[in-house]
Amino acid sequence: MALLDEVDIKILDILQVEGRITNKALADRLGLSTTPIFERMKRLERDGVIRQYAALLDQRKIDQKITVFVFISLKNHTRSYLDKFIGEMNDYPEVQECYHIAGDFDYMLKIVSRDIDTYQAFILAKLSVNSNIAHVKSQFVLSKNKHTTAFKLK
Repeated sequence: MALLDEVDIKILDILQVEGRITNKALADRLGLSTTPIFERMKRLERDGVIRQYAALLDQRKIDQKITVFVFISLKNHTRSYLDKFIGEMNDYPEVQECYHIAGDFDYMLKIVSRDIDTYQAFILAKLSVNSNIAHVKSQFVLSKNKHTTAFKLK
């Protein structure tokens, strides 16, 4: 993959804020024609710099009011057990993010749920039945003070 040049960075900065901008509007904003913008966009997608395009939803407006960070310690750390755990987490729609971490715990999950009852049901029906989980610690989010999906590129 080639390094990002100044135009690539400008394109990515704009796309991170305005994902639905047209190639024409992007070209106009950058003072270029649509052909080089289209070619750059395709290259950024092909090289995996742009992984996907998505709509960011307001979780409260879709009745998902609780965010919980769950820290998990596993009993067994062999590759097959780790792969099985990751596979299970990928199957659970409540798990929005799953990180293998260093420190006191093995994994950190971001869970979004409608309310405390649905979170408890997730813990009881899904996490507590996993015999490889040794310890679970839940940290409930009281307020979201900063949230961004954009990377500072320059």
